[in-house]
Amino acid sequence: MNVFFNRLANLLSVKSLVTIALTVTFCVLTIKEAIPENFLNIYTMVITFYFVKQLNQENGDVSQ
Repeated sequence: MNVFFNRLANLLSVKSLVTIALTVTFCVLTIKEAIPENFLNIYTMVITFYFVKQLNQENGDVSQ
């Protein structure tokens, strides 16, 4: 149960909330077929940063 609360707390961090909000926005814009190029660039950078940082933390890389 403690693991559940830790994951929930991590999900409510600012970077996770921004990533979730951008993903929801991306999905809505995709359905409407109206994705601006600037949004796509920003979304790609945020998602890449989020997953690279998560991968580095799992591998124990402290240089990030």
